[in-house]
Amino acid sequence: MARLALLSTSDKTGLIDLARHLVEEFGFDLISSGGTATALKEAGLPVTKVSDYTGSPEILGGRVKTLHPQIHGGILARRDLAEDRADLETNDIRPIDLVVVNLYPFEQTIAKEGVTFADAIENIDIGGPTLLRASAKNHAHLTVLCNPGQYDSYLKELRSNGKASAEFRLSCARTAFWHTASYDRAIATYLDTAGNAETQNPTLPDTFSISGHQIQSLRYGENPHQAAAWYQMGTTPTGWTAANKLQGKELSYNNLIDLEAARQIIAEFPGSSEDPAVAILKHTNPCGVAMGNSLVEAYQKALAADSVSAFGGIVACNRPLDAATATELTKTFLECVVAPDCEPEAAEILSKKSKVRILTLGDLSSGPKKTLKAIAGGFLVQESDDAIAEPTDWQVVTEKQPTKDQLAELLFAWKVVKHVKSNAIVVTRDRTTLGVGAGQMNRVGSVKIALEQAGEKAQGAVLASDGFFPFEDSVRTAAAAGIVAVVQPGGSLRDSDSIAAANELGLVMVCTGIRHFYH
Repeated sequence: MARLALLSTSDKTGLIDLARHLVEEFGFDLISSGGTATALKEAGLPVTKVSDYTGSPEILGGRVKTLHPQIHGGILARRDLAEDRADLETNDIRPIDLVVVNLYPFEQTIAKEGVTFADAIENIDIGGPTLLRASAKNHAHLTVLCNPGQYDSYLKELRSNGKASAEFRLSCARTAFWHTASYDRAIATYLDTAGNAETQNPTLPDTFSISGHQIQSLRYGENPHQAAAWYQMGTTPTGWTAANKLQGKELSYNNLIDLEAARQIIAEFPGSSEDPAVAILKHTNPCGVAMGNSLVEAYQKALAADSVSAFGGIVACNRPLDAATATELTKTFLECVVAPDCEPEAAEILSKKSKVRILTLGDLSSGPKKTLKAIAGGFLVQESDDAIAEPTDWQVVTEKQPTKDQLAELLFAWKVVKHVKSNAIVVTRDRTTLGVGAGQMNRVGSVKIALEQAGEKAQGAVLASDGFFPFEDSVRTAAAAGIVAVVQPGGSLRDSDSIAAANELGLVMVCTGIRHFYH
């Protein structure tokens, strides 16, 4: 008797070629349902509709098609058990050797603008996951394919061995279970966050899971002895998986970590509403951030802020790369450059530095809504720190009031310090970082580092602190270096001491009422 294959796919990529080989090269009989059966018939392939095969019509508008003993008996039968073989014969059920199924595009559906809750629910596949799980469970006796990328490998198995090997079937079963797990996770996540007025969900759900599929094996992790890989969440490329790499070596684990840190900073300066801005990072900390009248001016200012640290750094721009900026970029050794786009002339100039990784990512503003950190025995989840700075909500706590330009400078400094490892201090002037104190065990140390780096340029500059000043010493140190205005969260029991020192020294001090610790 000919082998039997069940085909029921939403994504029909490669389906017709697979089916043709199954029929013409290997003599399979085909059964199929709905649109898949129609596609096979239109391609001139012999196929039996599931409803004809089972003798039961599709019902409930197509919601019930393959949920039938003729189908699931053929999938779940253990061919090595006499009892199962007897059940098949008694009920006139043919064993199924191949199941090819992929699922309704739930994630693509909910990603559409204006999709309704009802539309989303209707795109929850029921029969598909059931077929995948049943087939994967019984992989000892049949093969399950849930991804068009598996089709060629399956045909090679047939050509080499006459049937799929046990190792191949097991690999396909793992893929199927991961696929259904990811699918269920996407649905549960949507139901947790969907705007259903009748459901009062907590900010974070009681159960939290993530899943992804590997898109790239990385050479190593943070260090050569650590294995690493890059995974994409969901079926639609977004974020860095949607970036276009114009040139350069493969991205490394550290490159991707640094690029994401750079994206987070440049997202503070959206290109459509801000002046040209450039951020240069090293080991996730900014070594130079600047705004300018042009992109090349912003880059030159950011580079001059700390040209030593910029060597081998990551550059992010909020505007498309132009020829002038590209020319300047070629003068320094850099690991990666990312921008919303790249003009053809700029790309040609940058091609002379072929090892530099040049990426374009049209949407540099959108990032994860939640962040995760692994700890022993579990992981921590928090909402992303995407609070938008609103100077109208800030409080001027000193007698001296900021000028309009000082307030704009303080806002620039506050946007940057948010992305510096705590304890964080940033000194800026003319919308350019002059000194960055990052990751010190005490705030005094960060203040000293930032001011020493700024040097004489600190005269007339402003200083931002990601946390409050528990003592007045840092305020006095800042004033002695020439700082004229300070922005900080406030909230210390000893705020009055810092404010009094600022008043005594003639400084402006602004409290934001929000902190940005970054561990």
